[in-house]
Amino acid sequence: MPYISKKQFKQYVEEYEFTKLFNQLGWNYIKHQDPVKVNDYTYNLHSVAEKSGFRILVCDPDSNGQVPDYATRIKLDRAIARLYREHLTIFIDKEHKTQLWQWVWREPGKPPQITETRWYRGQESELLYQKTSGLFFTLDEEENITIVDVTGRVRENFQQNREKVTKKFYDGFKKEHKEFLGFIKGIAVQTDREWYASLMLNRLMFCYFIQKKGFLDNNKNYLSDKLQSCRQKKGKDKFYSFYRDFLLALFHQGLGSPGHSPELIAELGHIPYLNGGLFDIHKLEKDYQDIQIEDKAFERVFKFFDEWNWHLDTRETASGKDINPDVLGYIFEKYINDRADMGAYYTKEDITDYISKNCIIPYLFDETQRQYKSAFTPDGWIWSLLKKQRRCLHI
Repeated sequence: MPYISKKQFKQYVEEYEFTKLFNQLGWNYIKHQDPVKVNDYTYNLHSVAEKSGFRILVCDPDSNGQVPDYATRIKLDRAIARLYREHLTIFIDKEHKTQLWQWVWREPGKPPQITETRWYRGQESELLYQKTSGLFFTLDEEENITIVDVTGRVRENFQQNREKVTKKFYDGFKKEHKEFLGFIKGIAVQTDREWYASLMLNRLMFCYFIQKKGFLDNNKNYLSDKLQSCRQKKGKDKFYSFYRDFLLALFHQGLGSPGHSPELIAELGHIPYLNGGLFDIHKLEKDYQDIQIEDKAFERVFKFFDEWNWHLDTRETASGKDINPDVLGYIFEKYINDRADMGAYYTKEDITDYISKNCIIPYLFDETQRQYKSAFTPDGWIWSLLKKQRRCLHI
């Protein structure tokens, strides 16, 4: 049963009227301010609503008038948790262009799970509405509601089931992979065609991560815009122009090669050189030099990818549409291990984590100590750095 309309909710969000918003949701009025010092700067935390001890806080901007960066927000949350164990913090900027709603789920014996939802001025508030509207409490609940109940409701609405999100993306990915195969021409062997489809989708997913960070010519819609631009230049009847005339240049000459010429920059814009092999000329591209992929294939893939939020970091968010490198790890595990008969295997994260922590890292420390013994003395820079890092983690 609706208790706050989307129109009214949007108005409260746009006007930064958080107290009124949560009052409408049945939360109690409170007005209180707590100064919290982090990194030699004091942030003011304003309590705007509470329910059974659970606080809704609004944090002032940083010294530059911006929403504090991720590392600062984590330190702030640790400090806030000492004041109010259960809380939801809304970070704002000075010009009221950005809001970041942050909630942290703490479970004994496990690392905190960070849930973040951003809103920008001019953006629809539908996602925030979906999460926040579930935090409504009726008068009938008031007498028996506890902080455990409130926290449970916040968790239910702000932290989506990551496994469901991952599986949903993988199911969609498998479908798109199958459809993409049908658009590839010039590769006669089925297994090679499947291999190349996987390579292309992996390249495109990587590009989606970095374009959403603005690393591709500072354009968060870089690939789709270039697809449209390419079709306008070549003509609407040129169905194969994007792959051969643009993507291969982007991959091999742009992302896969250093020292971009002025002519290449004019064509691709300002893009980074990524020295990792993913964008090098692949063996399949050497063996099959007449590969063609219809533009329609990329229109379809981009439409699918655009349904999701792409994050380079691995912290968990909660839109129910969030894709980060952990999700891709799941895809590689499922997709590659399903093809074990081809000699391909994916090593799970827990195995690689064990190997790195118990083999690689100790080896690096042993070798460093052997080569540079002075660095490991009690007053050496190694131990000084670790002590400093430890203090920072406990702020």
